[in-house]
Amino acid sequence: MTQLNDKDHKAQMEDMASFDEQMPCVGIFWYDPEDNTLFGVRKKELTPQMVEEAAEKGVFFIEYGEHKAEEYAGCIVWAKDKFIVLVGKWAEPIQDKLSELLEQEFSLPYFEFVYDEHWDLGHGWSGDMPTSR
Repeated sequence: MTQLNDKDHKAQMEDMASFDEQMPCVGIFWYDPEDNTLFGVRKKELTPQMVEEAAEKGVFFIEYGEHKAEEYAGCIVWAKDKFIVLVGKWAEPIQDKLSELLEQEFSLPYFEFVYDEHWDLGHGWSGDMPTSR
């Protein structure tokens, strides 16, 4: 067995890491304003094959799956040709901070925010914010 020197080993590991990148994800999340963190994240990778299959079936909206709106504060979906982050007006003042967190957690290359009162915390809210992380 041939051993690589440190430089060649590092280069090989970097090459291999490029194949291990996470695909962009759709999902749901909570945001903690005190810690500037996401929690209660649930997500699934969105592959090019999934997008192609949805388009072939005439489905242009891909979301995380079965869930109730009162269980989370934001939702990331795929809508025809882009990622959309559905949130309430609570997110507008922290859009820059939230963008960074969402890009990292969900591996999003690009997305747009869509604000709607349906997503505002407290508006028609029937559940409590989760306490466990």
